[in-house]
Amino acid sequence: MSSRRFAGWLPIRVFWRDSMPLVDWCYFGNTRLTAPFFQDSVTEALRLPFNQAFRRETPIAELQEWRHASPGLEPTAFILHASRCGSTLVSQILACLDSHIVMSEPPMLDTILRARYLEPAIDEDVQVEWLRALVSSLGQARSGETRFVIKLDAWSVFELGLLRKAFPHTPWVYLYRDPLEIAVSQMRERGAYMIPGVLGAALYTLDRKEAMAMCPEEFIARALGQMQAAGYAGCLHAGGRALHYRRLPQALWTEFGNVFGIRDDAASLGKLKEAARWNAKRPQFEFVEDSERKQREASPALRDWVERWAMPAYRALEGAHAGASATEFPVLEEGTT
Repeated sequence: MSSRRFAGWLPIRVFWRDSMPLVDWCYFGNTRLTAPFFQDSVTEALRLPFNQAFRRETPIAELQEWRHASPGLEPTAFILHASRCGSTLVSQILACLDSHIVMSEPPMLDTILRARYLEPAIDEDVQVEWLRALVSSLGQARSGETRFVIKLDAWSVFELGLLRKAFPHTPWVYLYRDPLEIAVSQMRERGAYMIPGVLGAALYTLDRKEAMAMCPEEFIARALGQMQAAGYAGCLHAGGRALHYRRLPQALWTEFGNVFGIRDDAASLGKLKEAARWNAKRPQFEFVEDSERKQREASPALRDWVERWAMPAYRALEGAHAGASATEFPVLEEGTT
């Protein structure tokens, strides 16, 4: 294969046909991806006449061949999170640095991480190779970058074992927040993963029929509890570092600077602080802290459900550095209530 075959191209979708994964590509050239989410950048790129006229669709084997022909940067760090807790702020701040490639929730990564739900016969070692090939393609240094950070979807914490098998030495951070504040945000506008069954295969250890019968407040609380429990267990046993929302953004360039490969110089610090001024998802507006408002907005019913199902895992995360054990909060088994 020519080492130029996919230069300037990025995979934008992995999909299945006849039980085999195929890759959809889009041309970005040297354009840096600085939108809040990967899919935002894809939408913009697909408006270009070139991408409307010329598209590439290949077997996943060609993604693997591209990895060997043109290895991308090894990932500097992964960002996992409990949703609505500052992860987009982190990725947007890092994206302001010319030295960093930042991929924010690329959907193809989720497709490969959860491929076994669609095709249970897939060998895990094959899945790992697909994952490494995809990450290599996303980590191509198209503008001289030297660092590469990926923010995953909130539910990807349940696939942490596979991610660590593919990248056992890559540092990762788990972002979290008071689950009551997250739950208020989810009640305003529910993510697909907070609606039972929308993402297909069950993400949580909840019986499907039981989950469908729950009120939104209960399901959101239980989902948050299980996500943060998985995040805590990963920090305890799989090398992750927990980072609370309230410590943002300063923690990025202080204690977590080495994790994210941030240079300790005045120019970099100035860029980071300027980027932190703005709302990560609506960059035309300045950032406004909203914890107190969300605490006031929470209904009594939501408070009760969050206290029962989500606060134990949250408190375990808070006490992680004080020697809390992974058994101090309940991890639900399938079908339990």
